[in-house]
Formats: sequence, structure tokens, C-alpha cells
Amino acid sequence: MLDNIIVFYIFFTIVGFLAAMLGTIIGAGGGLVFVPLFMYWFPEWSPSMIVGTSLFSVMCNAVSGSIAYIKQKKVHISAAIVFSLSTLPGAILGAQMSGWFSGQGFMFAFGCFMLCASGLIGFKNFKRGERKEESLTLDQLTYSKPIGISISFFVGFISSIFGIGGGLIHVPALIYLMGFPTHMATATSQSILAVSTMIGVITHLIENHIVFSIAIPTSIGAVFGAQAGARIAKRLKAKSILALMSVAVFALAVRLILKSGILG
Repeated sequence: MLDNIIVFYIFFTIVGFLAAMLGTIIGAGGGLVFVPLFMYWFPEWSPSMIVGTSLFSVMCNAVSGSIAYIKQKKVHISAAIVFSLSTLPGAILGAQMSGWFSGQGFMFAFGCFMLCASGLIGFKNFKRGERKEESLTLDQLTYSKPIGISISFFVGFISSIFGIGGGLIHVPALIYLMGFPTHMATATSQSILAVSTMIGVITHLIENHIVFSIAIPTSIGAVFGAQAGARIAKRLKAKSILALMSVAVFALAVRLILKSGILG
């Protein structure tokens, strides 16, 4: 019995490590992996339990990844603070609304969201030529605060209602709408995610949505996986990060939409 429990915790710690490593590389948080896996492994869970448990692990991933990126001096601190505060109302609203979905409805909605995100990320990434913004430094960057604040509210909502963190929207928005270099966008997104997920986790905790027997081992793995992901991201080209994100999101989206059974 004890051996089974130990194996159980080791397995989910490894899952947390790998999910957080991928999530930190692309700036999206490990929920991109956690949510589909929890859907598959725990079909008896309600959508709220899937979201709450995933978001707890994503929070640990984001906090650890943020620390690593801040040490690398890749986070635009002032933007991260403003946009983080802007996610808070949406994060609270999304956590409260996560219980509105049925199991199949949640799977279909989540798949459609990921499919749209995949197209958004890939559209400009696969065009020829390198973005001139990639050479900008923290001091040189200028951006539109109103656009960032508006997007951040929506990101907070998406983060809490789907349990994935908002990097799937924030990263391409920071890159294509506000002119952030890719590495700076992924790093800043992680810091924003750290704040928005904390609020979402508190709300889910109050609603008793978090399954701690799974959340704890995945979160332990996520802390270390985020550090590894930040180191790997330093060595990847900008286009490699975006290509990895686009392909991974598309594959998971198609699988979830088909698995939901809503299309027949």
C-alpha cells in the first residue's frame, strides 16, 4: 500500500516537472498540459475540480518561473505590475463561472479556445523574416497600456475559467499587439501569470475545487520544472519557442474537440 502511494506521488511529481518545463519555455503555464491530462485520468472530476487543481499547480509553476526570469533580467517589471493588477477582476469572475460547464461542454470549449490560440500564435510566426522588435532591450521598449490592460482583464478570466494560465493569449498579445521581443514576452507573461493565478486559486480554494492529493505532487514538480524551462528558453530562438507553442496547442485542441463528442 505504501509503495503504491510513493509511486503515485513520484509519478505526478514527474508530470508536474515536465508540464511546468514546457509551460515556462512558451510562457503559458503548465495548465496547457495539466488540464487535458486531468480530463483523461479523472473523468469523474467536475470541470471546477479540474480547473482548480490545475490552477494551483500553474501558480507554483508561474511563481518559480518568474523568479528565474527576473534573475535573467528578462521581465519588464512595470508592465508586469500594471497588467497583473488588471487580471484580478477577470480572475475572480472566471473562477466563479467555471462551474457553469458540463464535462463535455468544458472539453469542447477548452478545445475551441486552444484551436484559436494555436492559429493566432502560428499566423505570424511562420511568415518569413525576423521581427525587428526582437533586438529591443527593456529600456528601449514602448507599448500601449490601454491595450495591455484590456487584454489582461480577459486573460485573468480565461486563466481562471479554464485553469491554464493566460499565457496562451498574453504571449502573442505582448508580441504582436505591443511589440515585445519574444523572450521578454514569455518572461513577462510568467510574472503576470503568477499574480493572476494566485487570485484564481484563492477563489477556487474557497469553493473547495482543489484536489490537494494531486495538486501537491504536481506543484512540487512544477517548481523545479519551471526553473529548468527558464534555462532551456535562454538557448532557444524566438521562432522555435512560438513554433513549439503553436504545434503543441493545435494537437491538443483537435484531440479535445473530437473527444468531447459534441461534433458527433
